Amino acid sequence: MKEFTDKIHLPHWLCILLAIVFILRIPSFFEPFSYGDEMIYLTLGNGIRQGIPLYKGLHDNKPPLLYILAGIAGNVMFFRMILAFWSFATIILFWHLTKALFPKKFKFQKIATIIFALLTTLPLLEGQIANAEVFMIGPIIAAFWILLSYKPTTKNMFSAGCLFGIATLFKVPAAFDMPAIIIFWLITSDLKKENIKKVIKNSFILISGFLLPILSTFFWYFLKDALKEYVIAAFLQNFGYLSSWRPSDVQKSFLLKNAPLVIRGAIVMLGTFVLFLKRKRFSKPFIFINLWLLFSLFAITLSERPYPHYLIQAVPSVSLLLAILFTSVTKEQTLSIIPLTIAFLVPFYFKFWYYPTTAYYSRFLEFATGRISKEEYFNRFDSNVNRNYKIASFLMTSSKPKDKIFVLGDSPPIYALSRRFPPIKYIANYHIKDFYNEESLVHDLSLNEPLFIVTLPNEPLPLGLYRLLYQDYTFLENIDGAKIWYLLKINNEKAKF
Repeated sequence: MKEFTDKIHLPHWLCILLAIVFILRIPSFFEPFSYGDEMIYLTLGNGIRQGIPLYKGLHDNKPPLLYILAGIAGNVMFFRMILAFWSFATIILFWHLTKALFPKKFKFQKIATIIFALLTTLPLLEGQIANAEVFMIGPIIAAFWILLSYKPTTKNMFSAGCLFGIATLFKVPAAFDMPAIIIFWLITSDLKKENIKKVIKNSFILISGFLLPILSTFFWYFLKDALKEYVIAAFLQNFGYLSSWRPSDVQKSFLLKNAPLVIRGAIVMLGTFVLFLKRKRFSKPFIFINLWLLFSLFAITLSERPYPHYLIQAVPSVSLLLAILFTSVTKEQTLSIIPLTIAFLVPFYFKFWYYPTTAYYSRFLEFATGRISKEEYFNRFDSNVNRNYKIASFLMTSSKPKDKIFVLGDSPPIYALSRRFPPIKYIANYHIKDFYNEESLVHDLSLNEPLFIVTLPNEPLPLGLYRLLYQDYTFLENIDGAKIWYLLKINNEKAKF
């Protein structure tokens, strides 16, 4: 009982840190429906609430847990609140992990946890946005904490594997963190026969736990007659993202196009080999942290896309290394500069974006103190936000929840706000361009005509859609340049608006 109460008891400094994190997250509760990916999550989440099957009825390329959370939330404010409390739990788990790695180094624990909390909260890396990375690092940290704190029983190994599987059901790159612990076991096993057998056994149990939640979702979507769509969308289509930020390489062979990926894999292998050679000179925590960093950096650079929230996957290991740099008095303090240099070179080499933190909070203070209006506040996120709210309001008052709409252009915010859905499964304009074509789009819209079609400004109008609009629809409204078209024929009879 005492051990349990010790684990749930939080020191005063950590309580203060959590309070600061909550204060820093308050502005995120008042953001408009604007962030593109989040709008997709909320649209699919609303689809779940209305019984529309994921992947078969509505498409995106992530596993289902993020959409389920979005469905529970229903809107941006509650989604961000769920994220805030999830973040509190993640920070506490990270603190427990620091205690498992360095049980008597209280200064290390504080500094590592503070760095981690700030980097996963501030807008710099989009910590305030409900992206998969901010959710998936929680189960990953919990898994490592179990593996490094408790006896290697079958139950603990399997439970940790399940946590890795749950993290992967937020986003597939989470799976790349799991090999770090298996390699760690091998490096620290002294390569003795009995130890290697133990590593193989534990790895088998760990991987079995990892597969359980993933295979469970396969079974679920099999029962829903959507297994093929699920596997393709959430797993197989992700292969298309490998090195996909270099469109000029599209015509190259697979090997040439993915040569940089192979080189990065070789760097991971080289780093692992160095840690193996120097295993006698390094502490076990230092070996583990560096392995974790290597595999997480490999994961975040898979697509070479410069989105800052990708970097959150490497924040735990970077936070631990920074704490070593600031607090250790051993040679590992100096050696930590090497992996940290690699970690900080990655965002520069791949030109990762970042978001100004000061401007984010000053904008909210202006709004909170009445110096700018709600309309101006929304406009500073995206010049189209207020227009999207007007369109969504019109659609909600002019249609029923089951009525279909279609938006040509940057559509996810309008779908998320109006809680209306298209007659096709693609809600993002880039999904239509990537996985669809003009002929199929017009054909499917003709077969299942939506009640409203919205054409956004500066969006090219396909010829087939142009013909459909002028044949079966009437122009109804112009909202800040967006044209709203209303279906004239329903069940082959003229409809009155």
